[in-house]
Amino acid sequence: MMENKRITMREAISQALWEEMERDERVFIMGEEVGVWGGTYAVTKGFYDHFGPKRVRDTPIAEAVIVGGGIGAAMVGLRPVAELMTINFAFVAMDHIVNQAAKMRYMFGGQISVPLVIRTVGGGGRQLGATHSQTPDAVFAHFPGLKVVAPGTPYDAKGLLKSAIRSDDPVFFIEHATLYQMRGEVPEGDYTVPLDKSKIQRPGHDVTIVTYSKMLDVSLKAATTLAKEGIEAEVVDLRSLRPLDMGPVLESFRRTNRAVIVEEGWRSYGVGAEVSAQIYEEAFDYVDAPIKRVAQTEVPLPYNRALEQSALPHAEDVIRAVKEVL
Repeated sequence: MMENKRITMREAISQALWEEMERDERVFIMGEEVGVWGGTYAVTKGFYDHFGPKRVRDTPIAEAVIVGGGIGAAMVGLRPVAELMTINFAFVAMDHIVNQAAKMRYMFGGQISVPLVIRTVGGGGRQLGATHSQTPDAVFAHFPGLKVVAPGTPYDAKGLLKSAIRSDDPVFFIEHATLYQMRGEVPEGDYTVPLDKSKIQRPGHDVTIVTYSKMLDVSLKAATTLAKEGIEAEVVDLRSLRPLDMGPVLESFRRTNRAVIVEEGWRSYGVGAEVSAQIYEEAFDYVDAPIKRVAQTEVPLPYNRALEQSALPHAEDVIRAVKEVL
């Protein structure tokens, strides 16, 4: 039996990369500052010295080159992990991501696969300004052919990243900028987490909270506070946005009859819109109250710390929404 160790999200992601590179020599890393510098968030620190410049490749500041090169390498049998310093820069490589990586296998009738992982950092809360603090996860989840994964715990981060690297499909892997220091129990050694399964992270019977990534932590804090008032919230972590596993969500909702969906992205056309639509379609007879959505205020995220925090969703917003549906 594997022993658990309490480590940070950063360490969990780093372990996954290191172990997969040791396991499979086709795996290599490419991106801005991933080599000599050790990564913008220190995830690949020590990799360059151990694996060498051939497998840990510093690239120019050119996201289209990083993703395009990754697609080409994946098509000829390698398993690249392309790092984009932030999800906001993925827009520069949008054509490569959604028109090439996502569609190649389908358009060639399965003759070519693109086992590419695009690791990127999303989310606000670090005072990086409106163009560097977005949570456009729903944009990428819109496109069939591209798997979109966003872990909320160190355990899931390691297991999901290992599965992503082993996947024959392109995976867009979103790490939240403020979660790298989060600690959690992670088994030492090899394990994987499936890319297509939601998970109940906290059982409850009064209301279903559906969430993912950083908002999992926010939702769990809200649930702990609500429990002191006798309200037991069940928290379902989506983990993957495409494919979207609604099984645990619907199962929970049919028991609680009430739902609050929490996301950091904007409410309009968002993850919450999709989840609530599917609940109404699949479990309408179980609805006892209108589904509530908690999301970021619909403005470009301010730089000023107080304004930025006021625009982001917090536990108090989740608690208010839960009380409204109850």
